[in-house]
Amino acid sequence: MQHPFVTRLEAGPAILADGAMGTQLYARGVALDDCFDLQNLERPAVVEEIHRDYISAGAELIETNTFGANRMKLAAFGLEDRTREINQRGARLARHAREVAGQPVFVAGSVGPMGRPLQPFGSMTARATREVFGEQIDALLEGGIDLLLLETFGDLNELIEAVRAARELTDLPIAAAMTFGEDLRTPTGHDPETVAQALATADVNVIGANCSVGPNGILAVAERLLAAGARKVSAMPNAGWPAQVGERVMYLSSPHYMAEHARRMVDLGVSIVGGCCGTTPVHIRVMKGALELSAPGARIEVVTADAEVEAPQPAPTDASLLAGKLGSRRVVSVEIRPPRGANPAKALEGARVLKEAGVDAVNVLDSAMSRVRMSALATAVLIRRQVGVETILHFTTRDRNLMAIQSDLIGGHALGVRNVLALTGDPPSMGDYAHSKAVYDVDSIGLIRIIKQLNEGKDIAGNSIGTPTRFMVGCALNPTAEDLEYELGRFREKLVAGADFVMTQPVYDSALFQRVLDAVSPVDVPILMGVLPLQSFQHALFLHNELPGVKLTGEALGRMEEAGPDGVRVGLEMARHMIEQCGPLTAGVYIMPSFGRYEAAAQLVVDILEPV
Repeated sequence: MQHPFVTRLEAGPAILADGAMGTQLYARGVALDDCFDLQNLERPAVVEEIHRDYISAGAELIETNTFGANRMKLAAFGLEDRTREINQRGARLARHAREVAGQPVFVAGSVGPMGRPLQPFGSMTARATREVFGEQIDALLEGGIDLLLLETFGDLNELIEAVRAARELTDLPIAAAMTFGEDLRTPTGHDPETVAQALATADVNVIGANCSVGPNGILAVAERLLAAGARKVSAMPNAGWPAQVGERVMYLSSPHYMAEHARRMVDLGVSIVGGCCGTTPVHIRVMKGALELSAPGARIEVVTADAEVEAPQPAPTDASLLAGKLGSRRVVSVEIRPPRGANPAKALEGARVLKEAGVDAVNVLDSAMSRVRMSALATAVLIRRQVGVETILHFTTRDRNLMAIQSDLIGGHALGVRNVLALTGDPPSMGDYAHSKAVYDVDSIGLIRIIKQLNEGKDIAGNSIGTPTRFMVGCALNPTAEDLEYELGRFREKLVAGADFVMTQPVYDSALFQRVLDAVSPVDVPILMGVLPLQSFQHALFLHNELPGVKLTGEALGRMEEAGPDGVRVGLEMARHMIEQCGPLTAGVYIMPSFGRYEAAAQLVVDILEPV
């Protein structure tokens, strides 16, 4: 399965990247001799604000604030023992900025040179070099980056070792960029043709040039890289040469000058354009206008209240479409996380991708892990109206008292919501507002009873609500619960309360799942088995140790450890195998993609969607 970034890269038009991080940190008061990478820990809100500024300006690719976050460079600040922490946080800040912005941008893990020469001119061996880069890259991968950007390398041999270190850990796309001087050679004397030839055999997706000279010089390097056979080229120049103006360092290339050169680069065939030192969100915004970028499927207009909506919408009185499918064929649902901010574009794009793959419904989470996101109800309604795919609304009792529960449900029904997964909800202590108070007037069992009473046309006080609601209500089952006897007892209570369907937590042990089904048999309601494809060994360890309700087998952990850089492929294979083994026992599958990678979930939908 091709990575979404590679698909976008090959589809065109050119991708617009962001500009300088250091320049923006400096403009916000960080001294030039401070550690810019440490700001991920000390001033995370500032770093995230810079990412959002670039996204708002039109960047489709943003880089993590980790350019100098390798052990060797951090040692100058006494921070070498915080390498993993700084890089993980840098990746997560960029991802969070993307979620808040609500735009489907790519997050590139920025990796710069070590600052130490390799043998024979220095003491760094090839093996030691790979270990240094491997440590940083592994942390970025754990943070959830989409691709790697190895940039501003002056030594071609060091860059090749960095690529080797990356390929020992991952199959994610890699963009590799070198820095060139006025003579259009790297600091170690390599010309663009030599660089293109060497990197063509180094398993990278993009070959490029950045930093050093300004737009005119990088344009000349890019032209030679393309002429030398580089298939995909990136070009990210400085905003001219730096100048000391008073007490400040300034880069004097105007946004319009940068934009003109960006347009010329794209005309030559450059695939990624952006900026390096001195480039600001203003530069990127003007470049965006000059390039008139419109990535296919990447920019989704939010339909306003008075705009015509073409997506099919069931009338408010219609019953659940999902109800008619359950039991007649294998049903597939995929989980979607609402955005952290007010822009639902990424969630809507994900829903469209899944709809095209043939999914029957999408599950919309309700501030899972007690982290603040857009209202699940609002997100579900937007998806239903603008995409036209059935939704399953996750609805928790954590944040609502009895009045709010009924008001939100009645309002959701009026807006077309028909499927509700009744949940108690994770406690606030797990999330962003640990000191906030939970409500929990009722638990998930009580919530099922409330919904069933609304379906009879009455609120819980017995007052008529007029036309009865027509909700189909689901409940959760955790086959890997620590206290399985307690879990199964509550599950039976949910069925007695009136649950119409069941969705399980992720399953990694087919024998255990069979035993659980035997223990609750007979079950008269459809069960959808939870599947969460693993991404890497670190991802598996996190889920097993830190995510409530998820437990992996020793065999699953062992396979992911052995998978190494093939973690994504092996994780999908394990998911398909589990579906093959347990699919006949259930009415369908509930897929939970990690890191918002809906394309991978869509491919899994295509693979498994067959008649029961």
